[in-house]
Amino acid sequence: MSLKIRLSRGGAKKRPMYRIVVADSRSARDGRFIERIGLYQPMLPADHPERLTMNEERIKYWLSQGATPTDRVAVFLGQAEIIPMRERTKGSGKQKIREAEAAAKAEEEAAAAAEEAAAAAEAAAAEEAAAAEAEAPAEEAPADAPEEGGDAEEQTS
Repeated sequence: MSLKIRLSRGGAKKRPMYRIVVADSRSARDGRFIERIGLYQPMLPADHPERLTMNEERIKYWLSQGATPTDRVAVFLGQAEIIPMRERTKGSGKQKIREAEAAAKAEEEAAAAAEEAAAAAEAAAAEEAAAAEAEAPAEEAPADAPEEGGDAEEQTS
């Protein structure tokens, strides 16, 4: 059984109130739960002491039993310093993660292509050097031979 620490909605229309509950991950959002461990009232001012109330002892117990908090509850627990803060992945966060993964993949492909190009350039340079060494003795032989006919002197005058 996979346990979640999550929000369960209550309150009137356009006047939400959320219970922080421990529930089986398969049960409905507002359905059956194991234990109520807190209350979140978003309609109260942010500095109001009753906006967020939690039973920290029970939260620590359920975390030790393997319950995983949802993203929103994890933010509450991080602010209360019960667990370390983690990055949220809901909404546009998932899109940013996908974009970052795509960018990393593109960088890896570009680096691999650059390595292949460098290896090809090295191979071409090595082939040119080998060809130059093979051609160098052949070019020196005609240069050492005496010229016939004296045409070079006539062209310079």
